[in-house]
Amino acid sequence: SLVVLFGATAGAYGAKLGSDERELILLVWQVVDLHSKKVGTLHKSLVKADNLDLSDQCREVSGLTPEGLGKAEPLDRVLQQFSQLVSSDLKVLGRSSYTLCSDGQLLIRQVLHPETSKKNFLLSDCFYSFYDLRKEFHTCYPSSAAVKDQTIKTMAEYLGLGTDEAEEDFGVWQVKTMVAIIFSMLSEGCNHVFTEPETVKHKYETGPCSKSETVDSETVIRARGLPWQSSDQDIARFFKGLNIAKGGVALCLNSQGRRNGEALVRFVNSEQRDLALERHKHHMGSRYIEVYKATGEEFLKIAGGTSNEVAQFLSKENQVIIRMRGLPFTATQEDVLGFLGSECPVTGGKEGLLFVKYPDGRPTGDAFVLFSCEEYAQNALKKHKEILGKRYIELFRSTAAEVQQVVLNRYMSTPLIPTLPTPIIPVIPPPYTIAAGSIRDCVRLRGLPYTAGIDDILEFMGDATGDIKPHGVHMVLNQQGRPSGDAFIQMKSADKAFMVAQKCHKKMMKDRYVEVFQCSGEEMNFVLMGGTLNRSGLSPPPCKLPCLSPPAYAAFQTAAVIPAEAAALYQPQALLPTTRTPQASAAAPPTVTYYPAQAAQLYMNYTAYYPSPPVSPTTVGYIAAPPGAVAAAATATHTPILPQPGALVRMQGLPYNTGMKEILSFFQGYQYAPDDYNGLIQLSDQARSVLQAPKEWVCL
Repeated sequence: SLVVLFGATAGAYGAKLGSDERELILLVWQVVDLHSKKVGTLHKSLVKADNLDLSDQCREVSGLTPEGLGKAEPLDRVLQQFSQLVSSDLKVLGRSSYTLCSDGQLLIRQVLHPETSKKNFLLSDCFYSFYDLRKEFHTCYPSSAAVKDQTIKTMAEYLGLGTDEAEEDFGVWQVKTMVAIIFSMLSEGCNHVFTEPETVKHKYETGPCSKSETVDSETVIRARGLPWQSSDQDIARFFKGLNIAKGGVALCLNSQGRRNGEALVRFVNSEQRDLALERHKHHMGSRYIEVYKATGEEFLKIAGGTSNEVAQFLSKENQVIIRMRGLPFTATQEDVLGFLGSECPVTGGKEGLLFVKYPDGRPTGDAFVLFSCEEYAQNALKKHKEILGKRYIELFRSTAAEVQQVVLNRYMSTPLIPTLPTPIIPVIPPPYTIAAGSIRDCVRLRGLPYTAGIDDILEFMGDATGDIKPHGVHMVLNQQGRPSGDAFIQMKSADKAFMVAQKCHKKMMKDRYVEVFQCSGEEMNFVLMGGTLNRSGLSPPPCKLPCLSPPAYAAFQTAAVIPAEAAALYQPQALLPTTRTPQASAAAPPTVTYYPAQAAQLYMNYTAYYPSPPVSPTTVGYIAAPPGAVAAAATATHTPILPQPGALVRMQGLPYNTGMKEILSFFQGYQYAPDDYNGLIQLSDQARSVLQAPKEWVCL
């Protein structure tokens, strides 16, 4: 037997059903006996949604009203009635089993499964198997339109059935027409047999992935904006109703081995992937998740692995993986098992533990643990931030892909110094520039949500958007190329900027309040160089020394001279060439300004907020020097050079909470006095007076 099922939501209809995350408001169904070609009673049930605000399309197509839906039963009660009425109709027809049959996949996969998952109640087993009438129709009539172009109306017209929808209520006509189509397919001329139903996976299956596998790019998506604590099961729940491939969730990590809020998800086929893309900006809790296409190569880069140790650890399938972080470096397997205790036994004992180590064998403080069931894993997670030895231990849900990514990619990398990031200098992409000047016709937005885009900023500013200069919205990125939470906006006049700052200061954008300060183009550039701007005024960058280029590590790219049109935006800076030899230094003019070849956006110079030694490898930003120092450096008769080779030391193994004072205290007795600056830079007496710095700033 088949149960022909039709439904509608409070939002989009047809091909976009379920794409707007609106709730179900209507279910219509009828039992069909395929052998006797008899039908049961046709049932129509309204569903009371939590949000009764109906879209215009829904009102027009369905004719339903919020008042009528307000008297209906909620979805869980309607589904209970559905099961009871179907069982009753089957008994009348002398049948006991049935399979659902719907018009396409959207009602089952994109509406019922996601909504019930969010409302935390389970669907009965009948909703995990169904026939797609469109696919069955195309199989029976190959000359008909493609599956994606089929509708109930086009199928009925192909068969010459009546299509006057006005004669019946919304939903009733659709079910009756679907039943008539099924009977036509069962006629002697076709004798269609329903044999291969669509299936929905009950649960996500974990498993390892090899780099040698072939992954179809048409099956992979990238999810962005995930809560940092979300697990593979949380992501599978977000895509409930769609079939994810085994081991198909790969959480992305940053360079420190921590989750960055992104994941790559691999589905069983391209059809499932296309349905997943329709969930763009659907919500996981209070956060909306962005969904984009990705490639198989990207998935393998994150999820693939070839380590025998990892493969053996992950060979036990359907296990719950927990990641432990912050373990003492001396912790043993017995220590970890004792920490977890008897209430959360580890699968296989010591074999269920995997310690993460550096290439030289030193422990990283991370470990992965296997548990055979959800109960044991939950018991383990209750020990989050409990003490082992003298350290508190963090516990998180993890995935097979994260195990491979952490063990193989993160900790098999090269040492720190060769992988230092390219020094970033703020460069404004042509042809749009921020004009320098003292007129306060700009505003700075601080504290923006990291997901905010230009459209969000324009909506935030409301009516004031008409007073923004063309191309006057500038998003500020950090040194990793991601939003920093800051933006600068050029207004048409200082009065307009003042009004925006007064009206929008601490106004909410999404779930965060945003601070708005009036500023000038000159102040804007000053902030980008490391100064601070608030309602109390402008504070200069804490380090007033001219920035010396770092030593010529192999990790740094060859510097390129800034173009004339971009260099005009900034005053000349006393930047030194990257070479360490006096001969090479002499070849470069001392007034040339350098910038990384790939700079193409506004970058916030986060390395300039705390004074740093002039030749420290962390001083890779662009620090504005005082005008007097610039002039003095520009007129200096000697080419400045870095200290002699061997004057630079690298410190490894510092405690994470170490500050500048602790490092200076460690090197007590090896500091340069302020008068010794002439050993680094040949300056006039006037320039030296400007560059006098506290003694504790200098460490060589």
